[in-house]
Amino acid sequence: MNNIRVILPGMFTMGNLACGFGSIVISGKAHELGGVARLHSINEAVWLILLAAFFDFLDGMVARFSRSSSRIGIELDSLTDIVSFGVAPAILIINFSLISRGNWAWILAFVYLMAGSFRLARFSLSASAEEKSNFIGLPIPSAAGAIVTYILFSNEVWGMIRFEKFFIVLLIATTALMVSTIEYETMPKFDFSRLKDRIKVLFLLVVAAALTINASLVMFPLALAYILYGVFKMIYMIITGVGKGTFQYPAAIFRRGGRDKNSEEE
Repeated sequence: MNNIRVILPGMFTMGNLACGFGSIVISGKAHELGGVARLHSINEAVWLILLAAFFDFLDGMVARFSRSSSRIGIELDSLTDIVSFGVAPAILIINFSLISRGNWAWILAFVYLMAGSFRLARFSLSASAEEKSNFIGLPIPSAAGAIVTYILFSNEVWGMIRFEKFFIVLLIATTALMVSTIEYETMPKFDFSRLKDRIKVLFLLVVAAALTINASLVMFPLALAYILYGVFKMIYMIITGVGKGTFQYPAAIFRRGGRDKNSEEE
């Protein structure tokens, strides 16, 4: 039974990796496609990244409920995330020419990948097998989710990527937020002892209901709302002076080489 408890989270991690790899393979064939086939391939690559995020969520949830967290599991999760949520979105943007302004696609995609790598390295340095509080910086699955759900949203509404400048701003913003020290909420613990967790669970139920109606249209507004919530929360904390000193936390980690309370990342 103990062996199963340890293996099960790893199976979801490998599912995450398989989806990320599949998205990269599909993106690699982009130059051979045109018309409707090209649009379908973009959507397939996007959905595989979103499925990878679902496996990543299950991985963390199963590890917490089964109390099977381990250092190797945390490291493996980070390595998998850089493939599914760093490399896969970057290759999708480049190979499908989603940014048409010269070499900007290469530059922005690589900077995004660097920021994601830094985000995961910072997490690996600070992570332990204890319970986590909030994420420091935008989690890389959330950053990738915002980017690829906008692609899905555009394809659903217009049949192509529209408002390229907005897409570039979104890519730059998610890149910056990953290396920022802004706090982002974690998933609820499902113990219902705190009002905050009960509100989170209620919100998840509303989200699940909305996704059943039209996931392609709903996911991007939800991802954008999550990103903006963290930004506005930080602005509120700065104005009111609540949580003063929180945003120096990552630098302190690098100086000490210590550990924080976070457990499995994204």
